[in-house]
Amino acid sequence: MAAAPTFPNNNPTSTNTKPSPNPSISTASINSLDGKFALPPAANGIQVNGEANIRPAIPAKKPTMSSRISGIFARKEVKNTSEAKDSRESLATQVVPENAVVGKPPPAQTAASRPAPPSRSSSEKKSSPVPDRSKGSIDRKKEQKDNASHRFWINEDGSHEHQLKVLRRQEKLTDMFKEMMLLGKRKEHHEQPLSLMANWADQMRNEKEKAAADPKMVSPSSQTLVQKYGKCQEVVGRGAFGIVRLAHKTDEKDPKREQLFAVKEFHQRPGESSKKYQKRLTSEFCISSALKHPNIITTLDLIQDAKGDYCEVMEYCGGGDLYTLILSAGHLEVLEADCFFKQLMRAVDYMHEMGVAHRDLKPENMLITQHGAIKITDFGNGECFRMAWEEEAHMTAGLCGSAPYIAPEEYVDQEFDPRAVDVWACGVIYMAMRTGRHLWRVAQKGQDEFFDKYLEDRREEEGYRPIEVLKRRQCRNVIYSILDPNPTRRLTAHQVLQSEWVKDIRVCRAGNEGF
Repeated sequence: MAAAPTFPNNNPTSTNTKPSPNPSISTASINSLDGKFALPPAANGIQVNGEANIRPAIPAKKPTMSSRISGIFARKEVKNTSEAKDSRESLATQVVPENAVVGKPPPAQTAASRPAPPSRSSSEKKSSPVPDRSKGSIDRKKEQKDNASHRFWINEDGSHEHQLKVLRRQEKLTDMFKEMMLLGKRKEHHEQPLSLMANWADQMRNEKEKAAADPKMVSPSSQTLVQKYGKCQEVVGRGAFGIVRLAHKTDEKDPKREQLFAVKEFHQRPGESSKKYQKRLTSEFCISSALKHPNIITTLDLIQDAKGDYCEVMEYCGGGDLYTLILSAGHLEVLEADCFFKQLMRAVDYMHEMGVAHRDLKPENMLITQHGAIKITDFGNGECFRMAWEEEAHMTAGLCGSAPYIAPEEYVDQEFDPRAVDVWACGVIYMAMRTGRHLWRVAQKGQDEFFDKYLEDRREEEGYRPIEVLKRRQCRNVIYSILDPNPTRRLTAHQVLQSEWVKDIRVCRAGNEGF
């Protein structure tokens, strides 16, 4: 993956925690980061991402890794036990922000029971949306909780809903970028090598330089494209492939309404022949258009514009992408991250059943609707590892994707299972949602101190601290098994969905139905 976001902290103060041993160089590096982007130091009262790592004064011997894995699918009987009751109460405490609105079920909700998104004028009257680093940690946490209560809320029946506004988020990120540039905060972010914010700031600078040097960034739309999908206007995304524009078309049935489409403009790579260019685009289009799932982007058309460049037309997701959501929020609440993670695993399981591997899963390639449905996009690196008439999967080769999300076997094995690569990326994505940062720069032994620390700590009784601070045992067990450096032991997407933890996750209605 790329950079890692940070999120609001809603947990009560923990007590009697067990201090970790003296940190190594890599642990010290992690702890030296700003509290907004890094985990807090190991000490009494450990609090991370809305969960406290509470341990008894006399810790019992921790289970071995094999016992953890074997316990993932062993569902306990919880009839009439105080432990089950405490567990449910604990989970409720985690996922309900202090000021999140608990309203009536959707059909009966009123304006008073549901938190209305703040108006543009009200946001101007309040303090700047950019977190004030001069504030105390308590003030920052309160500000993050306020933001979380506007992103999602929990209904009385236990279900939840999301309300995501990409325009407001873009305004906030633009202000954050201007603040970093004007106030000279580049040094601060370079001192946080694993934060998503540092990577995002570099991307923004590079994009502005490219846009200034390339007068072709504003291109006319072909008549055919305009007739079918409307005029392409504002840019809503950029990447190595080209840019994504938003096309506006008046609804023929209701002239007062407007239909929106995302138009991905593919640029021919330097030195790439026209034959390879067309093959690359048609391959991506064929894969993405063949997949029909609530959590995979709907691809509508492949069409040429006036310049002869191919454009892929897709459904538009008004909630933006997961990457910018994490950036603007800091880190996601437990309920949000779990809901998005289960949607992601459902989509990956479906792709693998269809014989397709994505090979470039990361928050940037996960779009979100305004109501909280995840949509996997960008199948430029996707490949078919099994044809419809075949039963056995073909191994694949070659390094592709974004460094923090690439599985370790891609660096050492000549051939590997692309399904295991996708599952590994899902584990890194979940940790990015929960912590707002990357676990490592690159999962290559001997090349990254953070990854070396993970390999060392996962074998110890104390475990790997960024995972150990996740409160729920079942969650920790699954994440350890997803991030197993041995791909033959790694859980499949189907096994993740069958685990006790993921089975208990409640997905919002939008995530189930894809709206």
